[in-house]
Amino acid sequence: MSRRFVIEAVMIAIYGQLLLPKRPVEYRIPYTSVMELYDMKDSPEPVMPEADDDAHVKLKIAEMISYFEDPFNKKKLERALMAPWRESPPLPINENVTFVIVNAAENMQYGELFDPIETEVILMSLRLECPVLTDQIEFQDKVVQNSVPVQLFDIDDFEFAVEEGLLSTDENTQ
Repeated sequence: MSRRFVIEAVMIAIYGQLLLPKRPVEYRIPYTSVMELYDMKDSPEPVMPEADDDAHVKLKIAEMISYFEDPFNKKKLERALMAPWRESPPLPINENVTFVIVNAAENMQYGELFDPIETEVILMSLRLECPVLTDQIEFQDKVVQNSVPVQLFDIDDFEFAVEEGLLSTDENTQ
């Protein structure tokens, strides 16, 4: 059985190990974070602090954009955009990784505390009953401080998170 996570698209570009899990993983990605890749690719602002790392990540971002723009994948993405909360058909990356793009509908439920993409990530986690995978310490702190009922895993704990998937959602909820 595949372990599911809600994650922003850029995290996959930054952390290559996310594409090489030991078990099957399905990443649920908000469509707005896919669109954010275009801004990051073309922005003069660095994504990473080191120039070499930044160039590598921007190359990976460009590869992800090309993947999503492939006519076959683009058609799948367009299906997700037909209605709020609609999901794309699975987009296989390799034998252990699948993307599902979700046309998440941000609402003001958490809008005062979180930015729009963070809000979508939270709402997706709640709606889809799967944990969030992130490297954003501030986001993690805000979730905990505000008792948002989602399960979080830091990307540094990715392997543990994949193994931990055998527990029920109630046992893992923070």
